[in-house]
Amino acid sequence: MIDTILFDLDGTLLPVDTDKMIDEYFISLTKKLSNLFEPDFLFKSLYSASMDMINNLDPDKTNQQVFFESFLKKINYPEDKLIEIFNEFYLNDYKKLGKNVKSNDFVKRSLDILIKKGYDLILATNPVFPEIAVLERLRWIGIDKSYFSYITTYENMHFCKPYIQYYEEIINKLGKDPKKCYMVGNDIDEDLTAQKLGLKTFLIEDYIINRKSKEIVSTRRGSFEDFYNFVLEIPNLK
Repeated sequence: MIDTILFDLDGTLLPVDTDKMIDEYFISLTKKLSNLFEPDFLFKSLYSASMDMINNLDPDKTNQQVFFESFLKKINYPEDKLIEIFNEFYLNDYKKLGKNVKSNDFVKRSLDILIKKGYDLILATNPVFPEIAVLERLRWIGIDKSYFSYITTYENMHFCKPYIQYYEEIINKLGKDPKKCYMVGNDIDEDLTAQKLGLKTFLIEDYIINRKSKEIVSTRRGSFEDFYNFVLEIPNLK
């Protein structure tokens, strides 16, 4: 019987076009640092360091460590001062990216029901952002971190989606049985790959991403309203 449900954030709980949001993020961060670095060079450096982080498979380095190791090789600036600037960016400028985001009514209702029914919820967002940024995006849709027993961020994870090691790390770290878990997400490559470990999947199609036009294989699929109806149907664990 299912007892744990993992949720992607961007394009799943958070009703946004993920690619557009990422572009806006890079532009905003580049603008923040433009007085220190040439914008085009900075943009390319940020993107390159982010890709190094995503593709890293070294289990001894957190995603945060990989990102800054890569980024600092490209620029000449003290790491401690750079982290201060990044933190200030997330506390202030980053909030502006969520000003036009409107929450999906079925999201909070679904989470509330799942908690009442006794399910363990995990926020399995791609850990390419610090915790402060992930929690800020949750605030855009009126969701508190207390809904989740674990939230993946670049500080606490060593792998990223779409690599299966990302899901293995969650399963092993939290002592979960993958056959008792559902992964809910909107990205064919990043979220449905969890099936390789035995997790069931629910593909949210409101903001579906299928960059490689793959054949879709998922346990369940539909809109977030369909997921809400699924939540109503599943058994109460309490």
